[in-house]
Order: sequence, then structure tokens, then C-alpha cells
Amino acid sequence: MLLSLISSIAADTNSVFLFSFFREPNGQGGLQLATSADGLKWTEIKSSSGSGFLKPEVGGKLMRDTSLALGPDGMFHMVWTTSWGRPPVFGYAESKDLIHWSEQRAIPVMEDAPDCKNVWAPELFYDAKRGEWIVFWASTIPGKFPETENSGDNNHRIYCVTTKDFQTFSQTKLFYDGGFNAIDAMILPAKGKFYLVVKDETKNPVKKDLHLAVANDPQGPFGKVGPTLTTNWVEGPTALDIGGAFYIYFDHYGSPKYYGAVKSSDLEHWQDISAQVSFPKGIRHGTALQVPASVVQNLLK
Repeated sequence: MLLSLISSIAADTNSVFLFSFFREPNGQGGLQLATSADGLKWTEIKSSSGSGFLKPEVGGKLMRDTSLALGPDGMFHMVWTTSWGRPPVFGYAESKDLIHWSEQRAIPVMEDAPDCKNVWAPELFYDAKRGEWIVFWASTIPGKFPETENSGDNNHRIYCVTTKDFQTFSQTKLFYDGGFNAIDAMILPAKGKFYLVVKDETKNPVKKDLHLAVANDPQGPFGKVGPTLTTNWVEGPTALDIGGAFYIYFDHYGSPKYYGAVKSSDLEHWQDISAQVSFPKGIRHGTALQVPASVVQNLLK
């Protein structure tokens, strides 16, 4: 049934939507994938082994928060959280078909901050103007931002490196400080601008919700965030532009646990459409992207 669905999509559009994700506990089962024709109903693609498409081998040997992106070179690049704490690295691997992968590497960052506690939820974005990738993530450096030191269990800000080849990386720098404890950022290009979707991780008082900040350049500077887009106790945003409508998917990890979404046509007014979307059971924080239908057809074979 799924193969016939993808075949019909290929005949009509030559592309489909793909979703990378992990499952508890902590993604030890590796990379999981799902596909969709409309961005609403997502169907899991099972690997031939019955487990994940890529098992974690580096860092703390977790594979949480997978960020998957298709580059202009036709290669899929993926980064992920390898552990809850140190060492301060993110995982990286690349593939032409999502079946055969390069050797995994643990990329060290935050080397100028020896007391950095963690590297969480690395995200990829290709900066076409500069011909380079931005990799950005959340880290806590004790004492770095005292004004929000007691805002939660950690005190994160968003940091980044850039690279053209995933071999040589720039020095780590602060990517976004909105004046609050922040994790799980991603970039949505839309209407000639770049929208940073970011989670306010504040726990005291509870925020734990998603906001937008906007910039004219993918490397910023991004302005102050706007009003909340979601209910609280959500994380792991990822977004799609589907026919001029913008969908932001999120992982609602509070009770009840579910994967939901909000939708907008103008990036200002958002409607919760969680009741209209369906995802594989147990899905956690991942990435939605558009890929050639042939990629998914090959996975199904």
C-alpha cells in the first residue's frame, strides 16, 4: 500500500515529504524514517533489518534529535545529539541514499568553554549565499548568563559553527541570545526572510513553548521573539512550506504525549492542527524535509 502511494506521488510531483525521528529510550535504536504525501498523515518506513536505518556509534552512543538535510551536492547530511552531557560533541554522518552511510564522526565544539555542560539538538541549515552549512545547537555554560541562571534545570543559549565540507569547521560562536533559556532552534526560510523557530526552555515560571524570531540573513542577527505559537511542554520544532502554507511540527512531551502541529499562511496567525495530523507511534524530535520520490522508493525496496 505504501509503495503504491509513493509511486502515485512520484508520477504527480517527483517529490515526497520525509521525516527523520528517534524513539525512546534516548534513540539507541538509531535513525527512524516516515513519509507523507500531504504533510498531515505520516507513515513509517521500516528498515530491512527491522531496526533503525543508522545505529549510533559515537559520543555517548545515543541518537536523539536527528537533523537531516539534503545538500546541493545531492548528499544527505545528518547531525544528532550523542549524549546528555559531556563530551561536548555532536554526531555527523552523510549518505547518498539514506541506506549506505559514511563512517560516523563525533565533531568537537565549545572548545573555548571547558566547563560547557552539554551539546543538545544540533540543527543543519544550508546558507546558499555563502555556500556553507550552519550547524547550531543549545549548550549551557555555568555562570555565563546570570540573569536567567535560575530559570530552569539548565541555562542554555544557541551556539553555532559553519563549514563548507564537514571536515573543517569555524570557531564556535554565540548564534542566538534572546534573553531567555533557549533550546531546539531551527530555521524556516520564507517570504525572503529567515525565521528562527526556538523553544523558550524557561521552567520558572513554566514557558516550554515555541516562538519565532526573524532576520534578513540566515546567520542573523535575529530579533526578539514574537508571541508563543504553541501550548507549553513542547519541543523539537521542524517546519515545512507546503503550497504557501507553513507547518511547524512539534513534540508535545508533557501529558498527554503526542506529536502535533500549527499552521499559518502569513507567519503571524497560527492555528493548532494537531487533531489533523497523524504520526508513527512513539515518534520523538526529528526533521521534516522534501526529497525526491525516488529516494523513498529505494528505501521501500
